[in-house]
Amino acid sequence: MTPRDSQRARVYDAEGLVRRILDRAEEFDVRTIELHGSTITLPIERKFASVASVQDYADRVLELNWVRAHWVRATEALTVRARAGTGAAHYEIGRAVLAVPLHTGGTAWALRELVILHELAHHLEPADAECAPHGPEFCARYVELVDGVIGPETALLLRTTLYDCGARIG
Repeated sequence: MTPRDSQRARVYDAEGLVRRILDRAEEFDVRTIELHGSTITLPIERKFASVASVQDYADRVLELNWVRAHWVRATEALTVRARAGTGAAHYEIGRAVLAVPLHTGGTAWALRELVILHELAHHLEPADAECAPHGPEFCARYVELVDGVIGPETALLLRTTLYDCGARIG
């Protein structure tokens, strides 16, 4: 039995804040921010044009040596598909499928690195784990992926935002 997903809203709130900060950094070309007394420079977040480019990116992340060394499920094939409707991206556990909405209101908000790494964190959950889908273990995987792929500055932003929103990491 899967434990209750009591952190789901907190995780989505934190991720939404981080996405908006990254969007503003890009929009105004101001990458230096102050975060809890530390000045950090945010890296550029990758955006994707199609399901094929998301598939290529996901495959490349799962092939990274450090990812394969850390998570057994990195060797398990993942399929990316377009998702009908305007809802959020999601991961289909039993089928190892990452579904992304392509366009919502004229934007492709889900075709971005932070969202894809969130879904990859679901894919990397150990098969025998009995963890809440957005529990502390998920948050730790997500932050670690962001740290190793986007960079430690974005991971620091995500980690502190998760804490500020009341999510536990661990």
